Amino acid sequence: MAIARNTICLWYDKEAEAAARFYAETFPDSAVTAVRRAPSDFPSGKAGDVLTVEFTVLGIPCIGINGGPTFKQSEAFSFQIATDDQEETDRYWNAIVGNGGAESVCGWCKDKWGVSWQITPRVLTEAMAAGGAEAKRAFDAMMEMKKIDVAAIEAARRG
Repeated sequence: MAIARNTICLWYDKEAEAAARFYAETFPDSAVTAVRRAPSDFPSGKAGDVLTVEFTVLGIPCIGINGGPTFKQSEAFSFQIATDDQEETDRYWNAIVGNGGAESVCGWCKDKWGVSWQITPRVLTEAMAAGGAEAKRAFDAMMEMKKIDVAAIEAARRG
């Protein structure tokens, strides 16, 4: 068994497996690779309960731990998903928000487990990298959005 040198560890109350399965169903190159059960009782569970879930999100190794209600997710950590077009942006956004998640602003949303996601069309990233007036117009347009509107960002880039 190869163990990744660096793995993202996400804390869940009790639903790490459900979250990992949702991510695996939603994003390509994603999978649940292992479900580990507690060998004995622990502060937030019993022997035999799911303790950790190993999974990938777009090829990035992650571990979900069912650690109980002590710690909550926050925007201090997010997955940023680069999308190629509006269809892909809509698909991921709608999957997350439509499965009990919540919209935020500027391309951010949260899934129902509290994990933050940035669904970011590449056209927005390219506009910001261009700098100058183009970046300012794209940025100003983005600041008015929840889910990113690719056509509006493209129009803003053109001025």
